[in-house]
Amino acid sequence: MKKWTGSSTVPAAFALFPKDISHPPREWAERFFNVQRWQQMERGGHFAAMEEPEILVEDLRTWFRAFRGAN
Repeated sequence: MKKWTGSSTVPAAFALFPKDISHPPREWAERFFNVQRWQQMERGGHFAAMEEPEILVEDLRTWFRAFRGAN
């Protein structure tokens, strides 16, 4: 795999909302990030925290749950 400038090995999660401004392909994200979670949300847009706070918070909780107790 090619090492892209600015890339990171830190685990990353992505939440894509259907009415967001852009919809990058997962392959693009994987060029720069260590994608461990890729969620296609049912509704919401660019201002997801305001538009759909419940589903955004649940996704964040699900993602960080895996890191509880990990040192």
